[in-house]
Formats: sequence, structure tokens, C-alpha cells
Amino acid sequence: MSDIIQLLPDHVANQIAAGEVVQRPASVVKELLENAIDAKAGYIKLIIKEAGKTLIQVIDDGVGMSVTDARLSFERHATSKIKTAEDLFELNTKGFRGEALASIAAIAHVDLKTKQEQDEVGTEIKIEGSKVLSQEACVNPKGTSISVKNLFYNIPARRNFLKSNAVELRHIIDEFHRVTMAHPGIRFDMYHNGSEVFNLPVSNDRQRIVNIFGGKTNEKLVPIKEETDLVTIHGFVGKPEYAKRSRGEQFFFVNNRFIKSAYLNHAVTAAFEGLLKDKAHPSYFIYLEVDPKSIDINIHPTKTEIKFEDEHALYAMLRSTIKHSLGQFNVAPVLDFNRDASMDTPYEYKSKIAQAPTIEVDRNFNPFKEEKQRTTATSNTQKNYSAFKKEAPGSWENLYTGLESEVSSNDVKQTSFSTVEFESEEQTGSLFETDDKKDLEHHTTYQLRKKYIVTTIKSGMVIINQNRAHQRIVYEELLKSITMASAVSQQLLFPLVLSFSKTEITLLETVKEQLENTGFIFGKLDLGEIEITAIPSVVTEKEVATLLEQLLSDLENEVPDSGFSQTDLLAKSMSKSIAVRSGVELVPEQQRYMANSLFACTEPTITPDNKPTFITLTVDEIDKKF
Repeated sequence: MSDIIQLLPDHVANQIAAGEVVQRPASVVKELLENAIDAKAGYIKLIIKEAGKTLIQVIDDGVGMSVTDARLSFERHATSKIKTAEDLFELNTKGFRGEALASIAAIAHVDLKTKQEQDEVGTEIKIEGSKVLSQEACVNPKGTSISVKNLFYNIPARRNFLKSNAVELRHIIDEFHRVTMAHPGIRFDMYHNGSEVFNLPVSNDRQRIVNIFGGKTNEKLVPIKEETDLVTIHGFVGKPEYAKRSRGEQFFFVNNRFIKSAYLNHAVTAAFEGLLKDKAHPSYFIYLEVDPKSIDINIHPTKTEIKFEDEHALYAMLRSTIKHSLGQFNVAPVLDFNRDASMDTPYEYKSKIAQAPTIEVDRNFNPFKEEKQRTTATSNTQKNYSAFKKEAPGSWENLYTGLESEVSSNDVKQTSFSTVEFESEEQTGSLFETDDKKDLEHHTTYQLRKKYIVTTIKSGMVIINQNRAHQRIVYEELLKSITMASAVSQQLLFPLVLSFSKTEITLLETVKEQLENTGFIFGKLDLGEIEITAIPSVVTEKEVATLLEQLLSDLENEVPDSGFSQTDLLAKSMSKSIAVRSGVELVPEQQRYMANSLFACTEPTITPDNKPTFITLTVDEIDKKF
């Protein structure tokens, strides 16, 4: 039998490696920005077209590369970051595997221009699908400019799996945030389709965060700092009252490299225990500096996960540091069991002279006299109790004496309520299978655990999930309002001003028209904040901030292309925010209204997210339980 194992060609191996390194345009942005930082750049410019599908260009003023280095940089496992295996455990640079540029060049058209400071001319290399088309001298300023065009041009299946431009741009901006926050000493600019998205000057950590997320962020931050032999912790956490329902503003940096760690995230959440609302997530920007020998960063292809040598000690230090800072800045209450608060002397009383209290005595006070009067009154009440009880009906009837004569004198024709006729009655769906409307009044509902509504039908009983049922009801109402533009607004006495980041406001502008159809009226949508002058009638003023945060979270994760899908997503997101929660007590009228409104919907059985809204138990199923 002939041999069947063979070595893969280089271009095939590069495409396989590209599957690990390059998942979407944001992966290319991350690799190129990190290479520019490793090249000791002081200014980095990122240019994007069509969310990176057409062009990703990174220009820096770093050290540049020689002619030989420029050519070798596209070979597999060629890198300037490491020389021996021991260097893997003392890494202070970003990229180090030597596969990034080779992988990118295998699936795109790459144009590299680079020049070192001492050289007179630079080098330009053009590569398409791992094939070097040309290498020649060029005029270029000090540094490197690399352009990646037509990503996944030779792998159409991968290109078809890319999301819409809005989603891919959001991923690129996320990577841009992670890199720029770790390096405030470098100036960054970002452009998309010719318009400026970010202009971040050289600054400190706090100012860089404010420049990215807006000026209002400054008042939300609480600084944290701790230095130990194991780790140095510094950064900021958000105040509890500004916690959001999404996890957007949560960043960990280890040795200036962004990481994801559910374990450390739990430490932060534990520090905020008792300070956050239900389902709210704190924002944090935490920088950790540890010995490179105590971590392993080569356990994940994208290097976003790190293995720590002593995770338990790090967890405890991080948790205690945050709790200390929250208490130090009067964000959280501090308990000092060694101090008696009742013994504290206010500052203004320190110089005052103590005065003896004056006591006044009523010399005519006789307690026995009062007790005697009370006893006499009690005995008289008991004697007259039966007489009082008999006279009560007579006095009650006296309240209505003269009513009949007064009505007849005004010639007012008395009408029995049984003869009142209504012009029209609103047609609503009914849960109950009966033709007699009087039977509806006899059907009772019961709220179980403030979560379920229980009621009866002919075949047995129905158990309705109140949150899911209300989601379906509100969803269909909103969908109708958006499509027909017939929503009712309630004007606010004072405009509501909310602060959002630049990217969030850009995202809200894409659905502004649909939001206005639901009942929102916007005063202004400027950089950093939005002004709302009217809101939908089904929304309270307190719910607006939560509703928009939930909407932004949903839009960031799955922005659809077509207008109808975007309308559908908007209605889904708003219905989740508006719907009555589990744990809310409903009066019987509300319970009946919800049951009838649910079964008047076009699709009452499921929520907008395809979850069941109710279950039925037939009499036979109940009988089997006994």
C-alpha cells in the first residue's frame, strides 16, 4: 500500500492558519494595530471601508523594516518577538507567533510600504493569496503602511458568513477600544468610509476612557489602586447607580493586553454585592501588571485568555481592592465596629459649654383622678351598648329621607341600569369558550407566586406566564404602531437628557425613524447625549434609560439589513423592556385583562423569541394525578 501522508503546500497551510487567526475583519485590525504598537509607533491611523470588507489600512510612524525584513515578515513562523522557547514565558510584546501576516496574505490582497529612518527609500511589496506579485523600492515616510483589500476573496464561503456592515463595524470598534485603552501614550485616529470616527490624542488612562465613551463618563468613574508583590492593580470601576443591563463597558488588561476572564469578572461582581439592581452589570476598566513568568498567554489562538499562576490570591486581592475603593469614595457604606457613632461630637458643638437640663414638674398632677374617670366612662358605655345597637338602623335610614321627593320635584326621569344601551362595544378576544357573556364575570383568575396567572377553561385550566404573555401583547401593539405610524405619545414636562457614547448615538440614529413611530420624540441627538421630549404612552419615564440600553445591546449583537427585520428587532427589544416582570402583583382586573388580551393576539402561544406563553392542564390530566 502506498504512503498516504504528505506535507501540505504553503498556501494551503496558510489558509488553515488563517482560519484560526482571521475570523472577521476585526481580527485583521487587531493584528495590524498590535504590530504597529510593537514597532514603537507614536501615531497610528486606521482607515476602514465597507466595515473592513473592502479595505483595512493601518499607517504608523514606527521603526519600519529593512528590505529583507519586509519580505520575511510574510513567511510562516517568522517573527522578531522571540528567539528561544524560554522567551515565550517573558513576553512583553503583542503578536509573537509569526503567523498573522502570512495568514492575512493568504486570504486577501496585501500592499505593504515600509521604511526605516536611516534608509533613503522604502520597500513596497504586493501579495495576493500568498503569491508575491512585486517587490520594489518606493518613496515612503518613516514607518509602515499596510493595506488589506478584498478580505476572503478566494474563500467565498467564509465571506458569505460575514455579518452586515453595521455588525462588522461594531466588532472593529470593539477591537479599536481594547487596543487604544491599553496604550493611552499613543495617538490614534480612525476613519470609516471617509468620515472620522475617533480622534484620540495622547493622554492618561482616565482621559483616554473619557475620550472614547464620552464626557459624561468622567463622573461615573471610581479609581482603584493596589500594589503587592504578586500584582499591581490600577484603573477604574463605575459607580453602582450607573450600572447597565449589558456587559459593554467591562475591560481587563494584563500587562497592557486585553483579556477575557469569567473568574476575575466574578471577583468584580462580588465586590459590588448588595449595591447593584437586579440583572445590572457594573462597568470597569482594570489594569493588572504581573510578572510575565507567572502567566501563560499562549493557550488561546486570539490571546484573549490567560492562565494565571495563582488565581485564588488574585481573586481575593481584586475583590478587596474594589470594595475598599467603593467605601473610600463613599460609594458603599463602611462599617467600623471599633467606633461608637453615638459618641461622635459634631464640629460646631466642640467649643460650646455644656448646659444642665431644666426639669419642670406639674405639682397638681393626680393619676388616680384620671383612672377613676376612665372607669366610670367604661361602665356607662357597657350599660348603653344594647340601646345604641338598636338605634343604629334608624339613624342609617334617616340619611336617605327626602331623596325621593327631591328627585320627583326636579322631574328627573329615573332610569334602570338594566335598560342602558351602549352604541358600540370593543371587540376583544376571549380566553373562555362560551357564548354567554355573563359567564365571563363568574370566571376567576388567581396569581401564583406573583409569576403565573391561573384561570379555567372548558377543558380544564390554563397557567399563563405573566412576563411572557405581556411581551407578546406589547410586541404586537408596537409592531402595529411602527408599521402604521399611529402611536400615541405623552409629552414630558421637562425634557429627558441621557448620555451615550458616540458609537451608541450613531447606532440609535439608524433606528430613529422607527423609534419616533413608536411614540418617541427627540429634541436633539448630539455627541455625548440625547434629548427626549415625548415618550410612548406604554412607557414610564423611569423605564426609558433601561429600554434604550436594552435596545442598543440587541442592535449591537444582531443588526439586520432589511427595514422590516429592523422593525421586528426594535419591537422585540422594546417589548422585553416594557413587559411586566415576574414578582409584580396584579389585581384581578389586570389578570383578566392580560388573559383576554393574550388570546386576542394573532400568535398567543409563543413570545417574540419563540418561548411558550402558557400551558394547559385538561381535566383528564388532573384526574391522573389522583
